[in-house]
Amino acid sequence: MLKKLKENKALKIIGNILYTISFILVLLILIVVLIQRFSDNNVAIAGIRIFNVATGSMEPKYNVGDVLISKEVDPSEIEIGDDITYEGEKGSFDGKIVTHQVIEKKEENGKYTFVTKGIANNEADPEISENQVYGKVIYKSVILSFISNITRNIYLFYFCIIVPMAIIIAKMIVDFLIRRQERKEEKEAEEEKNKQIIEEKSKEDNEDDKIEAKKVEKTKDNEEKVLIEKEKTEKKNKKITKKGKH
Repeated sequence: MLKKLKENKALKIIGNILYTISFILVLLILIVVLIQRFSDNNVAIAGIRIFNVATGSMEPKYNVGDVLISKEVDPSEIEIGDDITYEGEKGSFDGKIVTHQVIEKKEENGKYTFVTKGIANNEADPEISENQVYGKVIYKSVILSFISNITRNIYLFYFCIIVPMAIIIAKMIVDFLIRRQERKEEKEAEEEKNKQIIEEKSKEDNEDDKIEAKKVEKTKDNEEKVLIEKEKTEKKNKKITKKGKH
């Protein structure tokens, strides 16, 4: 069976595709979970921060669970209509990370203040200073937002974790079994090769033994012939000696 799986190119391609998709899906889920659970928005990489929408104040533009990417910009570059992310300091906004749309911009002595409002809200937010602004929203990640919404549903979350992990583990097990089978076949082939070498060597040794035995046998025959001839000669000499005496 493993040999058929190994030799079936179509199954191999499908397996690799499923493995790659599962690996990416699990990785994305982990990224979103880390964003949701452990990000405190205090760290920016190259001025980039990632935020997760927690309320429906910006619907339908941004829905709960959407993942937004903001970039630090000079306050002078922020215009009315831009979506910005800031940390609230007043009233019910105190300590909260908010992403709302700029509806008013003021500049005084080179310092900027902004008034923002959620698209779905009836009232504007308290005025904020430029120091409260984390950045301007530059992108909504559709893929990460989709994954984020999945993680909000406990059943989908576990399904999207368990199934890809099962595929990854199954692929790893199959690869392991195939590699083990290959090693076994290589070992058997090596043993068979060594066996053949030993058999060939044994045959050669047997041939050498036969040749040597023939040589020994021939030598013995020659020695026996010499002894016989010697005996004959001695007998002949004895007869001659006896005749000489008479």
